Amino acid sequence: MFRRNALKDRLKNGRAGLGCWLTTGNPVISEVVALSGYDAIMLDHEHGPGTFPDAIACLQAISGTPTTGLMRVPWNDPIYLKRALDIGVEGVMIPSISTAGEAEEAVAACRYPPRGRRGVAYTIARAADYGNAVARYEAEAEEELLIIVQIETAEGFANIESIAAVDGIDMLFIGPNDLSGSLGRLREFDHPEIRGAILDAEKRIKTTGKWLGSLPSLGRDPAAMAAAGVDFVVASADLGLLRGGAAAEVDAFRG
Repeated sequence: MFRRNALKDRLKNGRAGLGCWLTTGNPVISEVVALSGYDAIMLDHEHGPGTFPDAIACLQAISGTPTTGLMRVPWNDPIYLKRALDIGVEGVMIPSISTAGEAEEAVAACRYPPRGRRGVAYTIARAADYGNAVARYEAEAEEELLIIVQIETAEGFANIESIAAVDGIDMLFIGPNDLSGSLGRLREFDHPEIRGAILDAEKRIKTTGKWLGSLPSLGRDPAAMAAAGVDFVVASADLGLLRGGAAAEVDAFRG
């Protein structure tokens, strides 16, 4: 259903948000995660096997909770973004944005003409309650949508300021794993170069005035990340939580 973006409201009020990756595309797991109190679920269509019907079911499962439904799309693809927005995701994350031009393309794909190039179908799309909320959607959709771009390449790291300056970009989200690989030291988080780059990226993003998002990194848990100024932390994944809980029970039993 079309509603106010609770995560975006939270960020506007200066309160950090906590998210959970949804890699299974399972609506029951989505509902459990939402009822657990996460501020957002991130349907992962970059690395997860989810489909659009799966995503609709997940969004329906969380619609009775305050949890915001986001999607990480596979790539900066206007067709995929259009379809994700039409099914009613409340925010999108676009991976591997390296230049201001790429950021501009992402924003254009999320906005209707004349400010963008998104195709118009809200007279029937789920995003506008299948046409029952056309007037509200026309007036409010752009403001309610949260647009997140990932900084995870050496080029993107160098271009943080120009990417952040693009109108419509709400948040820059550091991808520490891919960023470290792009800098030539994959997951070497104890190396001074990588540690310094991540901390520098965080500082520079905050200086731009845009929201800062990230995974837990450099030995910091989500609370420590928030204390360090990170506005949105997508911490665990559904499969990781399941694996961890299962392994802990088995270990306790075997022990």
